[in-house]
Amino acid sequence: MAGIKLDPTDLRILDAVQRDGRITKLRLAEEVGLSPTPCWVRLRRLEKAGVVSGYHASIDMRTVAPVAVVLMEVTLRSHRQADFDRFERAVRDCEEIITCWSVGGGVDYLLKVMARDIDAYQRLVDGLLEREIGIDRYFTYIVTKTVKDEAAVPIANLLPASTS
Repeated sequence: MAGIKLDPTDLRILDAVQRDGRITKLRLAEEVGLSPTPCWVRLRRLEKAGVVSGYHASIDMRTVAPVAVVLMEVTLRSHRQADFDRFERAVRDCEEIITCWSVGGGVDYLLKVMARDIDAYQRLVDGLLEREIGIDRYFTYIVTKTVKDEAAVPIANLLPASTS
């Protein structure tokens, strides 16, 4: 958020579009207490500044097809910048890896993988290992049940008390 000041109206706009990305201009304006044009101008400004980075539908893939969701810890063999870059390029090219976090602590990366089944996941891992992208070791955790999977936290919960 560096470089853009958010006022309470901006925060209400963000909260509304975060809850409903398909909200109409009119309904958004009503929710935040503005007329439609100034509200739309503010939303466009937030989009252009990269605060709103996109809109998407949240699809429960298990209703479409049986899938295996796997969490994977990865530790790299070497820790030079080129090693991190090579690994991250490979991850970006792999559609089954839907989330990748670089983390501090005992491992280098945490990945969330969605595959057709466990065999498909293992083929993916075997392919990554064959590509020699620097993986030293990895640990696999099969998700057996999703208890909670929220895409976002209410913005007000993340802001300093003086901002909200």
